[in-house]
Amino acid sequence: MKSVAALLLVGMLIVWTELPAGTAWSCPPVRVTCARPNPPNQCYTDRQCKRFEKCCISSCGTRCISRLLAIPA
Repeated sequence: MKSVAALLLVGMLIVWTELPAGTAWSCPPVRVTCARPNPPNQCYTDRQCKRFEKCCISSCGTRCISRLLAIPA
């Protein structure tokens, strides 16, 4: 009985690690560095941003970026 429970737990952990992170896109790479020593952050998590936006590292601190701005031209 314990071995069945252990196998079930291991199977659930494997499935959980394979699940997608929840967003289909990631933040764009930062190519320019800010000259300010401590730039201000507009957000700290994705929950602080509007719907369909992510909290990303920008050239000066973090800010909410929409998917349209994250797609490279």
